[in-house]
Amino acid sequence: MTRNKILQNKEETYYINDIKVGHDFLLIAGPCSIEGYAMASETIQAIIDSGATIFRGGSFKPRTSPYSFQGLQQEALEILKRIKQETKIPIVTEILDPRQINSNLDFVDIIQIGSRSMHNFPLLKEVGMIDKPVILKRGFQATIEEWVHSTEYIYKEGNEKIILCERGIRTFETYTRNTLDLSAVPIMKQLTGLPVIVDPTHATGKKNLILAMCKAAIAAGADGLMVEVHPNPPQALSDPDQQMNFEEFAFLMKELKPVIKFFR
Repeated sequence: MTRNKILQNKEETYYINDIKVGHDFLLIAGPCSIEGYAMASETIQAIIDSGATIFRGGSFKPRTSPYSFQGLQQEALEILKRIKQETKIPIVTEILDPRQINSNLDFVDIIQIGSRSMHNFPLLKEVGMIDKPVILKRGFQATIEEWVHSTEYIYKEGNEKIILCERGIRTFETYTRNTLDLSAVPIMKQLTGLPVIVDPTHATGKKNLILAMCKAAIAAGADGLMVEVHPNPPQALSDPDQQMNFEEFAFLMKELKPVIKFFR
């Protein structure tokens, strides 16, 4: 493990709008998939009203089955561009292919590299050559060392604006979607010095566990959270069981505010 290169040379802090990354707690929320303008606009207003500071919305969806909903793709990007212009809130969306980078650069504030793409080294190299923050999610079967190496693929090309995201790993346990490895939060912060956020939605796959895992993540030293929110989760085109509705998210945020204040 070529540790300390990032730790010794990384950029200390930078801004996304008025959010100071590495200092301010990141509250990222939004739907698994963008399903239309009205749905996205309604959701972004709800998460802003509850206190979220960054909007996430899936455009290209890497699904296990090729017959599952694959996202609205370019149409979703146009929707994200429109709501970005209307609200000015920072936008994060996932890309799967280096060829998708240019179409994202003009309005997306943070590029997400998903769990399935953590070992897509050509993609990591390409996002390493742009001046945009990158959320690098841990692969669902990746070790800490493999995750560090993927981080270094980005860093080595010159992009120091990396945010790491623990989103659970695959184990023998099947009660939850994945097993949330909260020990990875202090470990990755110690090894890289980079901000580490937690995605309890994909880790558990069950929204009734999200609040407890958010509190635990904050206590473990997480620098932010990523939570999925949908106007009507049972009708969602992807991952309906793990997305919160607006009322549930508002309650979550109310419960988390004193926890964030205490640990931060």
